[in-house]
Amino acid sequence: MCFSAGASFAAAGVLAVTGLATLRHVREPRALLFAAVPLLFAVHQFTEGFVWLGLTGHIGPVALGHVTFLFMLYAQGVLPLLMPLAVLLMEPPGRRRTAIVALTALGALVFAWMTTGLIAFESQCFVEQHSIAYRNPMTSRFWVSVLYILATCGALVLSTHRVVRWYGVLNVVGLTIAHIIKAYAFASVWCFYAATLSVVIYWQFASSNIDVANPNGVSPILRPFLLPWLRLKRAAGARKGEPTA
Repeated sequence: MCFSAGASFAAAGVLAVTGLATLRHVREPRALLFAAVPLLFAVHQFTEGFVWLGLTGHIGPVALGHVTFLFMLYAQGVLPLLMPLAVLLMEPPGRRRTAIVALTALGALVFAWMTTGLIAFESQCFVEQHSIAYRNPMTSRFWVSVLYILATCGALVLSTHRVVRWYGVLNVVGLTIAHIIKAYAFASVWCFYAATLSVVIYWQFASSNIDVANPNGVSPILRPFLLPWLRLKRAAGARKGEPTA
């Protein structure tokens, strides 16, 4: 497995297209944050492309420091809060929601710890065996990693939505393999895997499998509240009596 600036930029391009395609299928505001995950990962991979450029001498050290901070902020700080919050917004009342609320609070604490560490201490990054290794004295601790994984993947696995649970399980499998094979570059490798895996989210929305009001059911065909201009042709077809999707 080999990573490079080209691989990161290519992944960013594919994810950006996938992210926009996903947003066109969002029919409920509460599902918007989860649907935005592919697009956010596109920006994240685009950022790591510039990290590669900095490590290979194509951009200066100041720019490298900035993009390294941005990559680590999303990978280590934002994700453990973003994922449980996105799941929480779609979760119906019940015991699962209560547990996800607790995991969201845990994610907020991890976010605060990670962000403090990234601001207070200088981070380092370097290429090791074709992957980027990121190091920070405050964020690179075992117990922090455990809480990070619990917050990031726990809510996904606990979700009432079956397709969200499968996305969580696949992420747990991926991070386990990444830790075994490339523990020294875990943040980079797992984020690349999670980014490419987020294509699954497009399938979930395109198949109408994300229905906030009716978990594990197929959502009714409704006009999307976001990016309706992406469906102008279908809207015209509907006026002529053709089915829409």
